Formats: sequence, structure tokens, C-alpha cells
Amino acid sequence: MPYIVGLTGGIGSGKSAAAQVFEELGASVIDTDAIAHALTAPGGAAIAPIRAAFGADYINAEGALARARMRELVFSDGEKKRRLEAILHPMIRERSNELVRAARSRYVILMVPLLIESDNYRGRCQRIVVVDCPEELQIERVSARSGISAAQVRAIMASQVSRSARLAAADDVIDNSRDLVHLRREVEALHRRYLQLAAAGG
Repeated sequence: MPYIVGLTGGIGSGKSAAAQVFEELGASVIDTDAIAHALTAPGGAAIAPIRAAFGADYINAEGALARARMRELVFSDGEKKRRLEAILHPMIRERSNELVRAARSRYVILMVPLLIESDNYRGRCQRIVVVDCPEELQIERVSARSGISAAQVRAIMASQVSRSARLAAADDVIDNSRDLVHLRREVEALHRRYLQLAAAGG
């Protein structure tokens, strides 16, 4: 198994931008959000069990998960959220394990939005890197990207682990409060470090 670096950060922190730089530098990037999207796309492996558990109203006309409707349901009902997670999480874990095993790079970036909240993922990573920026910047970025209100972004942030808890769990922090040139420099420095750690066996 390659050396695994777990990458996480709050909504709008710039996880995807950081992951893209790691990928350009030669690391394999495994995105658990992308795996979840594939599982809930038309014909995805999670569609049948979701339909059985929640009913056809939560599958759209194309045969994919009706994301907005499901998001509304699980955001307001903890039991339904746990039911959905019980379907998706084992499938995501299995697929991410397959991709880690197949990776040929010296180290792997395992991108998990809720990594700090999940003992399952924390236990699989040799190191945790957090992409960080001020909370007001997160709100600004998400509102610009998704067209949702600042209040909605704050509600999403409130449902995630706090910034301070995320930073406390980090082995490394990428400061993404500035421009992409600065972000690249931060990632390049960590890339060199991770190559050394992987070569030394951690």
C-alpha cells in the first residue's frame, strides 16, 4: 500500500484546487466526493438500495439520486442521514481502498471532506493535511461559486467540525487565504516532504 495523506478542509477552503496541484506534481488523488457522485449517478451501485430505503421520490427522472431533495431530508432528520450513510459509506470505503491499492505514485492524496469527523478515514492515513482559510473567505467563495446565501453557507459550516478542531487534528496546514501562486508554493513544499516521508516509510 502506498503512503496515504488525508486531505480535508471546510467548504470553500480550496480542497479541490490544492488536490489539483498535488495531481499535477504526480500524486494520485482519490476524491471520495467523486466516488459518491459515481455511486449515485444513473446506474450507480447505490441507486437500488437508496430507492429501497427512501422510495422512488428520491430518484430523479434520469435515474440518479435527487440530490437537492435528499439534502433537504437528511439535513433535517438525523436518522435519515444515518440511513443514507449506512448505504453509501461502506461502498465509498470499498471503492477508495481499490483505488489506493491500484495507485502507482509514491504517495496518495485521499480527499475526504469530513475526514476529521470520521475515525474510519483518519485511521487509514499516515498524515493529515488541512486546507485552511478565514471563514469569511469560505463564505465569499461558496456564495460566488454556488449562488447560495451567506446564511446558507454558515448553516453548512455549522454542520461541519469547527475550524479550530480541524486545525488541531492537522499534521500539516495549507494556507489558502491568498492567490493560486501562493497555494502552489505551499503544495510544492509539502509534495517534497511527502516524497521523503514515503521513501522513509513514514
